[in-house]
Amino acid sequence: MRTALIGYGLGGAAFHAPFLSSSPDLELTAVVTGNADRAAEVAARYPGAEVVPSVEEVWARAGEFDLVVVTTPNRFHAGHARTALEHGLNAVVDKPFAGSAAEARELAGLAASRGLLLAPFHNRRWDGDFRTVARLVGDGALGAVHRFESRFERWRPEPKDGWKESGDPADLGSIVYDLGTHLVDQAVALFGRPTRVYAEVRALRRGVRAHDDAFLALTHPSGAVSHLWASALAAAPGPRFRVLGDRAAYVKDGMDPQEEALKAGAVPGGPGWGEEPAERWGLLGDTRVPTEPGAYQEFYAAVAAGRAPVPVADAITGLEVVEAAFESARTGDAIPLPG
Repeated sequence: MRTALIGYGLGGAAFHAPFLSSSPDLELTAVVTGNADRAAEVAARYPGAEVVPSVEEVWARAGEFDLVVVTTPNRFHAGHARTALEHGLNAVVDKPFAGSAAEARELAGLAASRGLLLAPFHNRRWDGDFRTVARLVGDGALGAVHRFESRFERWRPEPKDGWKESGDPADLGSIVYDLGTHLVDQAVALFGRPTRVYAEVRALRRGVRAHDDAFLALTHPSGAVSHLWASALAAAPGPRFRVLGDRAAYVKDGMDPQEEALKAGAVPGGPGWGEEPAERWGLLGDTRVPTEPGAYQEFYAAVAAGRAPVPVADAITGLEVVEAAFESARTGDAIPLPG
């Protein structure tokens, strides 16, 4: 599949280009960036890819591509995805998939009407620690799960300039749209669509108008609850996962190693890819449990085979949860989420 990668910030450079260039069934044909330094990096690292200065050129040359990967700033995700579909191109769309659930439903309808692949990029389903949780839950090792705790907590007390710190709602800069969408997606993947959402969402750091701290509580049809934390101001982060069942519990600290490896320029998918050393394995009761290898490459393997690795319906549910979370934070009430 001849692929145009739209955007070459952290997402494009670390989470997309390495996989597009290393998959045997995908071709990194073009990278869109107007930044001279990023263009030079693309030329050095991916000499077979053309650097395209504007997304309009991709649309004008749509017949030269099969797939578009959208990894632009959040406010442009839905618009670029819509234009790609209108030009007959399959699309992978970084999170947040859209700015609203209604917008996401429109994209899903457009893709279906054109017979095109539309894939939300929720790559964190292929984190090794999450794959381990999914296996333990699926195998019944924990018994009936009654609480799922999941955290993306960081200590970044000094904000950086940029759209992610903007208070403009159109920028979708809230930590709920950023890290929160991953947390919600993992909970939905494990336990299904929630029936109720409660949330506390705040902007804590001095001078920051975008939310940088959030807690969401989701109630699932089974009665299990997901407690989800995302924060840029956690000087003492909690465990990445704590999963409580009526038979056992699983606790895991630390982050999946794939992101740091990708930032360091590692080529994905080789021997030892995504593996954790034994000292970082989580605990099932008092027993160390080997962490499943992280496998981000499986996302693009599915795309190359013509399948959406993450159902669009799950991304729509995730955005409905996000909208309910903002309403809950505003009102202080738990918000029902109709089926």
